[in-house]
Amino acid sequence: MNSLVPDLTLTVEAAASSEKSATPEIVFNLKIESRPQLAIQTILLHCQIQLAVPQRGYNAGEQQALVELFGTRDQWSRTLRRIVWANINLIVPGFTGSTVVDVHVPCTFDFNIAATKYFAALAKGEVPLSFYFNGTTFYLDEDGQLKVTPISWEKESHFAMPAQVWHDMMELHYQNFAWLCLRRDVFDKLRHYKANRGLATFEDALEDAIR
Repeated sequence: MNSLVPDLTLTVEAAASSEKSATPEIVFNLKIESRPQLAIQTILLHCQIQLAVPQRGYNAGEQQALVELFGTRDQWSRTLRRIVWANINLIVPGFTGSTVVDVHVPCTFDFNIAATKYFAALAKGEVPLSFYFNGTTFYLDEDGQLKVTPISWEKESHFAMPAQVWHDMMELHYQNFAWLCLRRDVFDKLRHYKANRGLATFEDALEDAIR
C-alpha cells in the first residue's frame, strides 16, 4: 500500500505595504492548503516572483515611462518580457488542512533596478504578478512516521496587485524624496559644482544644472 503524499495548493490572496518595517517591503498573504489533510510539520518554501509584464495593457503615458526598459511601442513585440522581481525563502510552521503565511518582499527605490522602473511607470491599475514555488515538505504519514516530499516548480499562483500598494509604500518611507545612486566620480563633480556656485543643497545643484 502506497503512503499518502500531501498535494499543496498555494494561493496569493492579498497584498499590503508594511507599516512596521524599517525598510520598504510589501507583505503578501499566502494561503497553503494540503490534500489529503495530513499533519504538515514544516515546509521549507522558495518563492520566485515575476512581473508578468506582457499580460497588461499600457496607456500612452505608461508607454513613454517604459521606454528605458522596453524601447518604443513599435519594438515591444521583441522587447516586452517578464522581469524577475524577487526570490524569497521562508519556513512555514506546522499545520493540518490549511494555513495562511506572510511573504515579506523587500523593495527598493533604486532606479537602476528594472522592477523599480516598472512599478514607478504604473501610476494606476494593477501589476500582474506570477509566483512560482518549490521546496520541501516535512509531514507525518498515516502511521505517524515523518516523511519528506519535494515541491515542484509546477506550483504557482497569479495575483493582480494594485499599483497603488507600491506607491503608498514608497510614499510612507520616502515621502517627497527619491533615491539616486551615483558613481563616485560623478558625485564628486556634482559636489564641486554645488560648492563653486554656492548652492545650499544637492537638489539646488541638480536644478541649476538642468535649467
